[in-house]
Amino acid sequence: MGKGNKALVALIITGLLFAGCSKGSGTSSEDYELKDVTFPLEEAVSLKFMTQSSPLAPTDPNEKLIYKRLAEETGVNIEWKNYTSDSFVEKRNLTVASGDLPDAILDAGYNDYDLQKLGKDGTIIAVEDLIDQYMPNFKKVLEEKPEYKSMITATDGHIYAFPWIEELGAGKESIHSIDTFPWINVEWLNNLGLDMPTNAEELKEVLLAFKNDDPNGNGQADEIPLSFIINHGGEDLAFLFNPFGLGDNWDHTVVSNDGKVVFTAADEGYRDAMMYFADLYKNNLIDEEAFEQDFNTYLAKGKDLKYGLYFTWDKANITGDNDQYELMPPLADATGNVHVARTNGMGFDRGKMVITSTNKNLELTAKWIDQLYDPVQSVQNNWGTYGDTEQQNIFEFDESANMLKHLALEGTAPVELRQKTNIGGPLVILDEYYGTVTTKPDDAVGRLNLMKEVMVPHMNADNIYPKVFFSLDELKELSTIEADLFAYVHRKRAEWIKTGKSEEEWEEYLAELDRLKYPTWLQIKQDGYDRNSN
Repeated sequence: MGKGNKALVALIITGLLFAGCSKGSGTSSEDYELKDVTFPLEEAVSLKFMTQSSPLAPTDPNEKLIYKRLAEETGVNIEWKNYTSDSFVEKRNLTVASGDLPDAILDAGYNDYDLQKLGKDGTIIAVEDLIDQYMPNFKKVLEEKPEYKSMITATDGHIYAFPWIEELGAGKESIHSIDTFPWINVEWLNNLGLDMPTNAEELKEVLLAFKNDDPNGNGQADEIPLSFIINHGGEDLAFLFNPFGLGDNWDHTVVSNDGKVVFTAADEGYRDAMMYFADLYKNNLIDEEAFEQDFNTYLAKGKDLKYGLYFTWDKANITGDNDQYELMPPLADATGNVHVARTNGMGFDRGKMVITSTNKNLELTAKWIDQLYDPVQSVQNNWGTYGDTEQQNIFEFDESANMLKHLALEGTAPVELRQKTNIGGPLVILDEYYGTVTTKPDDAVGRLNLMKEVMVPHMNADNIYPKVFFSLDELKELSTIEADLFAYVHRKRAEWIKTGKSEEEWEEYLAELDRLKYPTWLQIKQDGYDRNSN
């Protein structure tokens, strides 16, 4: 990029900065020549960071109580470039392209390709030596949990970013084991004298009754038997694939117990599920808006309690925290077997914070970041803080036990309160912190209990697909293939529900998957899995 273009980009960035952020340019801080740093510093200094935050949060992050305490405890003032989450990636990329780099980017949102490309071209630095020399809190975690060190190490042997790690349950009992929960209207079941469905045919009969028998008793045909948001994570109907072969999840990838990676959308059970959904659609049991509605539309109908069956992570976010909806148990297949496909999810994000190559205070920056990995600090980073006299608190702090205890939310939406007060990451919360450093939030406890009681007994897969750190070349190939492959699968998913042609078009569909390099994609995924397992 020429000097003139760089200057233009820098000018654009400057014009886009939020009013009210801490003063300071995007360039990095001066060299303070600090060695053997201990906190708090005898004389306060400033570092310059970029970050993102919710529109609900203060424009200046330094207004958050968490950051005020960190400034007092360390003697380090952070001068922020802060952008709202919806515009952050664009602004971050403009800043990096301009070469006008801050000292570090917190809550950076970088994917694996970004990290390796930026590391290779020298925009960000490798941090493994900083961790070893200056970061005892984080180093201890990596020594106690070596799997995480493996997960944050790129194929070239370097660590380019500091992660967000949140454990909530382990193995099959992890809160992430299933993304999409099915919530069924038990009040309607009771009103019509119906039992909880146990297989796909029984579910169809229930949905027909929801449509035809006025379960809400208002004399109007305003009930919506089944709704979802097609191809939309936790709101998709993926859970209803379970009685048909392998089931399905958001990335259509499962691992057999002999270590074979399988693409669910190429399994015959997937075709059979599509035929079942087409039958539901033909009988007018599926919300016509399910194929194009956004989350706000989905939410509005949920608040009006119009749904017979719908899907989301936590029903409180859609239909409220009431007894009208309960988790529907998994449905049996045609032979009576019950199987639940696991989601390839875990509380882990590799790219939460990076240090740029223009940073002249590496020891100081590393030691400041390490404070975020202190257990009590990490808990606050993730959820929010205590002792705030101006707004509702997430925690009370038991000084005698050095423990943060979750307070009742008293009707406040958990996500909203957390976004106002937390800082995202980097951080580490291990399962062993619960009961010693903090308590589990009530909404998580409820979901974990449901997972254990309703879902875990039917999870037949021993493993999920892990967070493989692919090489740059592998990532290029995967992203190129996935752009067309997933778009095609998702288009046919919606199309087949409406047309009912999954069976007659199946061979043509499989041929198109091959043309879109599905076998190459599968081999790269298998190689990554095998490499990760060794």
